[in-house]
Amino acid sequence: MPVKAHCSARPGVTLFIGACLAALAGCSSLDSASNRLASIVTPYKVAVVQGNFVSSEQVEALQPGMSRQQVRDILGTPLVTSLFHVERWEYVFTIQRPGQELQTRKLTVFFQGDLLQRFDSDTMPSETEFVASLGSRSTKGKVPVLEATDAQLARFPAPERAPKAPVPAPAEPASNSYPPLEAPVR
Repeated sequence: MPVKAHCSARPGVTLFIGACLAALAGCSSLDSASNRLASIVTPYKVAVVQGNFVSSEQVEALQPGMSRQQVRDILGTPLVTSLFHVERWEYVFTIQRPGQELQTRKLTVFFQGDLLQRFDSDTMPSETEFVASLGSRSTKGKVPVLEATDAQLARFPAPERAPKAPVPAPAEPASNSYPPLEAPVR
């Protein structure tokens, strides 16, 4: 008797082991499918810009003898000022684009008292070059022309214009006596 009971339990164990193996196989195929989907769909990665962007046009506008306020008006607030180097302002700009190396540009402005003495700068791009270097995500497909032809415009009725109303004559000037703003104190 015990042998027969043992044999009848074997198909259940076999079925259980088979179900476990099928589940594991399903998990691995699901994992590979999700990896394939993840390789197709990529998240949008933002270009990270930090610091003060200083263009070549701004650097060209700097002239020795300018006041600190004039320099601040041209370049903006400096990114780095130091208590130990009061006569020096640092303008640092970094940009990190996906798939490219970190780019850093630096401008140091030196003062003597309140007047600009000199400045040292990396090669700065112009505003146009910088905007062009940011690039935009390429559009897939052709951009439609946003102009209507005369035939397309003819399908819509012209708006009716109301006749111009006559301009009223100027009213008499108001009297210059105004009521008191506060009640009199008694």
